[in-house]
Amino acid sequence: MTPAKSVHRLARVVIVTGLSGSGKSTATKVFEDIGYFCVDNLPSVLLPKIVDIVTEARGEGALIALVADVRGREFLPDFARVIEDLRREHHDVKVLFLDAEDDVLLRRYSETRRKHPLAGRGGAKESIARERRLLSPLREIADTVLNTSQFTVHQLRDALLRRFRGEEGGELRVSIVSFGYRYGIPLDADMVVDVRFLPNPNFVPELKAYTGQNRRVRDYVMKAETTRRFYRLLTSFLHFLLPLYTKEGKAYFTLGIGCTGGRHRSVAVAEALAKDLAGQASPIVVHRDLARSPLPARRS
Repeated sequence: MTPAKSVHRLARVVIVTGLSGSGKSTATKVFEDIGYFCVDNLPSVLLPKIVDIVTEARGEGALIALVADVRGREFLPDFARVIEDLRREHHDVKVLFLDAEDDVLLRRYSETRRKHPLAGRGGAKESIARERRLLSPLREIADTVLNTSQFTVHQLRDALLRRFRGEEGGELRVSIVSFGYRYGIPLDADMVVDVRFLPNPNFVPELKAYTGQNRRVRDYVMKAETTRRFYRLLTSFLHFLLPLYTKEGKAYFTLGIGCTGGRHRSVAVAEALAKDLAGQASPIVVHRDLARSPLPARRS
């Protein structure tokens, strides 16, 4: 019987997988930037050997990202077993599955003029459907499923950094994302709070051009009686909820705060929450739509 590896050989391993065109190349670059040793398209049967070699060279806490997808489809049935083997050897293994809507994937392939790895007589749409079927077992065992349909390259990078940079066991990493409903709900949000009922600075001429980071806009939103009552309830709920998530072992929590355009109310509330939760969770704040140009007002 092979003796169990000692704990000092523990490594953090992220298996990056998902549909072709969903952002795996971008994800690989992000992991490289934050110090992960990255290997692309490695057969699953070789994963333990690579993990052993890298861990031996880098020591305890080695960071390893392994990209696995449909290009190695003959090895896909082995992945669940290999991942469990790595976990039994005391490695911290997470599976990240990147997904996107079919129409988005088709558009991305059209824009890049790349050939789908399963391309055949049926065309790209049929190839995507077949790929979904082949990868469904990996999606089922994924620790994180990230839908990248609404992400730019920079937004995908931000989402991955919030989850994997400086990952510490047992610490809940909280992200607060302000956004505009007209641009869609953040697909990676665990919880979404709609603040469109709060006083809207967009209808105040002297405030409209500024954002929720401006003191006058912030005061207009946060000092209203409706906001004060709502905010007390929201912060009380979060102070109750976050310790329970930590106790349960949840690794990260993303809270979306949405208003119409993502420039005024959601920004002001997100900034206030970041300050009030700082002693409990050290949250990261992302203003997803702040840089967008305001759309012209719709005529009734």
